Amino acid sequence: MSDWFRIAADGRITLTLHIQPGAKKTEFAGLHGDALKIRLSAPPVDGKANEALIKFIAETLHLPKSAVNLKSGQTSRRKVLEVCGAEASSITALARDEKLS
Repeated sequence: MSDWFRIAADGRITLTLHIQPGAKKTEFAGLHGDALKIRLSAPPVDGKANEALIKFIAETLHLPKSAVNLKSGQTSRRKVLEVCGAEASSITALARDEKLS
């Protein structure tokens, strides 16, 4: 298992992310220490980057935005998201697709 995600007994998945707002495009960008780095095209203004992050993760995992919650890091580059309803295999597939594991 990777350091950047944890699966709780109740099935909730916690993702540790390092965010780079204001990028040319929104994409996964590999590992950054113990976090998965994501570049976001949204600027870090008025919560726009947080909204874009939640939308990006929800769409990538084929979940409604309501299934993704920002647990910590509202004003930080380091964020912790909680995802409900995703399969662990979906999360590990993200890692495989980005050649992270």
